[in-house]
Amino acid sequence: MTRRPSPRRGFDAAEFETRTVIAQGMMDRLALSAMLLSTEAEVRYYSGFHTPFWQSPTRPWFLLIPRQGKPVAVIPDIGAAGMAATWIEDIRTWPAPQPEDDGVSLLAEALNEIAGSEGKIGTPMGHETHVRMPAADFDRLRALVGVDRFVDATGIVRAQRMVKSEAEIEKIAHVCAIASDSFDALPGLVQIGDAERQAFAKMRIDLLQRGADDVPYLVGGSGPGGIAGIIEQPTNRVLSSGEVLMLDTGAVFDGYFCDFDRNYALGFASDEMRRAYDVVYAATEAGIAAAVPGARSADLFQAMSEVLSAKGASEGSVGRLGHGLGMQLTEWPSHAPSDTTVLEVGMVVTIEPAMGFGDGKTMVHEENVVIRENGAELLTRRAPVEMPVIS
Repeated sequence: MTRRPSPRRGFDAAEFETRTVIAQGMMDRLALSAMLLSTEAEVRYYSGFHTPFWQSPTRPWFLLIPRQGKPVAVIPDIGAAGMAATWIEDIRTWPAPQPEDDGVSLLAEALNEIAGSEGKIGTPMGHETHVRMPAADFDRLRALVGVDRFVDATGIVRAQRMVKSEAEIEKIAHVCAIASDSFDALPGLVQIGDAERQAFAKMRIDLLQRGADDVPYLVGGSGPGGIAGIIEQPTNRVLSSGEVLMLDTGAVFDGYFCDFDRNYALGFASDEMRRAYDVVYAATEAGIAAAVPGARSADLFQAMSEVLSAKGASEGSVGRLGHGLGMQLTEWPSHAPSDTTVLEVGMVVTIEPAMGFGDGKTMVHEENVVIRENGAELLTRRAPVEMPVIS
């Protein structure tokens, strides 16, 4: 097996400087004196601090963006060396875990120093965000700094992270290519008689051997004529002829995700299975065609929904037909009727129509694209026009 040449890992300091300056410009317009960030994606986006240690819930981590100058890290001692390897210079630490005061006093001191005694402090509070510290600690922080000084800064992080740099796009394209290769190879790896767990394990191993750093998301399943759910763990049920096998992967390279699926017929594809496959394939084509600069996420939903409706299907009950993609498996925006986000050049999104058919069965088709001046550019290798068969 030949591994794909990998893009350069990490980013130049200039990338983080640019991100910070853009954020500070938006902070200035909103009259924010500082911005408080606490989740893995937010901290990594502005600092470059990249570690799997975020899997541990024991310690909180904070990054402060001042109105001017470089960010300030307020982090546990255990992360000092890793943060010092980034472009961040001002690193303030405490010996965490320290439940009686787990960085709260140190963080309050830093915020008051950076924002002054009255300056507004932005932190993401909106949809698809959270504050990664105990609620009681956040209440204490606001009491120390001033409850009315904290305002929602979701718009700043959302606007920046939705539009990717070419260096970010290269990483996403690379992991999409790795996963495309793995999906193409799957019929030679999986066979009728395998358990679902075996099939999924074979793909996870193949992805890692091809150069993915990790495969934190691999869901789907199998079933007679189709699958009932699309986010389940594989089980011990045995793959049998006449069934559908669907795998949906979120593999990672250098902290950036792909997210797409493929559907396979086992042994043979029934007319009902082929029809469902053809419908979601056509809806995907419509979604890709609609993904142009200036279109809204709701327009993409409408384009896919119209194809599904015209062919006697529906968009199912998943709530949206695609979403943003990048440092997280799902990001803003959502291709849903209520999402009026305007697509911009550099945004990476999934095109993901889903339909219900048969007796409670679901068929989902998903591709990843980047928005370019002249429309959508596929990052995934387009699925076969006809439903592939594993014999």
